[in-house]
Amino acid sequence: MLAHWRLIEADLHDVYGVDVENRGLMRRRSWRWLEVRITGLLAADTRLYRALAPEPETPSIPGLPGT
Repeated sequence: MLAHWRLIEADLHDVYGVDVENRGLMRRRSWRWLEVRITGLLAADTRLYRALAPEPETPSIPGLPGT
């Protein structure tokens, strides 16, 4: 997931208003605090969710090419 840090950083700002460059804020917060917010990004329509979400399954329809 850390390979997607740029997406996480942008989503944290958009969704929670968290600026990870604010060193004072980040030092005052626990790893659990950050983990809860990053996990929350996966439960919303965020850049991170879209990057990691599996492709939706499409039902096969008899008679259509490729199904």
